Amino acid sequence: MKAIVLSDILEKLDRGESPELILSAEGKKYIRRFTKPDRLILLGCGHVSIDVYRLARTLDFEIVAVDDRPSFATSERFPEAQIVCGDFVSAVEQLGITDRDYVCVLTRGHLWDLQCIRAVLRGTEPYYLGLISSRGRAEGLKEILLEDSFSHEMINRIHAPIGLKIGALTTAEIAVSICAELIQERHKKYIKPSDNQLVQTNVNHDLLYYLAESDEPRAMVTVIMSTGSTPVKSGSMMAVNRLGLVYGTVGGGCGEAAAINKARRIIGSGQSSVIHIDLDNEVAADNDMVCGGSMTVLIEDIT
Repeated sequence: MKAIVLSDILEKLDRGESPELILSAEGKKYIRRFTKPDRLILLGCGHVSIDVYRLARTLDFEIVAVDDRPSFATSERFPEAQIVCGDFVSAVEQLGITDRDYVCVLTRGHLWDLQCIRAVLRGTEPYYLGLISSRGRAEGLKEILLEDSFSHEMINRIHAPIGLKIGALTTAEIAVSICAELIQERHKKYIKPSDNQLVQTNVNHDLLYYLAESDEPRAMVTVIMSTGSTPVKSGSMMAVNRLGLVYGTVGGGCGEAAAINKARRIIGSGQSSVIHIDLDNEVAADNDMVCGGSMTVLIEDIT
């Protein structure tokens, strides 16, 4: 694998594109797509929003935090988010919500909730719209929206109360329930890939930058096929250097160790190799790693 190919992937990601990496193994081509993270807009910057932000950051969302209170909408509270401080209606208009966006209405009261929902529904409907509320309060708001001539179909797509029912009590637990629902809805829109389309499409910028720009000898490890129960799916990636240090993961345990050992042997050779890892064999069992599946892994020297 040429480092310049990976550099091109990074440049395309910087331009907002979703590039593809073509991999070849055992006479077959595989496509590893890199999808730009979805945008999560938090309308309201209170305590629940902070916990949602912290968790959603680990889930590959680009986050926008909005509030009309300058002491709440701050980079100190949301250090890696885009901050919008101003009235909610103007903020919604300014953000230009698209049908790929996720919107969580987490304001401090019913009045602001209604402002946000009205503003969102008057524009392009987001992929996900959730409202934090009690069931009774949500039903009352939906009645108001019906009086405002919004359709039953549109109103019924609002997730209110927001989040999965897990018995959440604390703000952290509520954040878990919200993020669990975001994950559930995100996976509903994924189209089952073709035989040569790898499942994972997430972007690990640190991993890609290391593979593309590092001066040290290294190899790229990619899962090109997985069957049964495996710790990761096809498209999972890892970088390995000569010392066996890694970025990313292809599942951990004995399977990953086998991939690392093979990668160390081919670093500097300009070659590639394919290994098949059985996660239901005696070695896996001895390491308490019985998953009942198998993975095919492509290992490529980076030149």
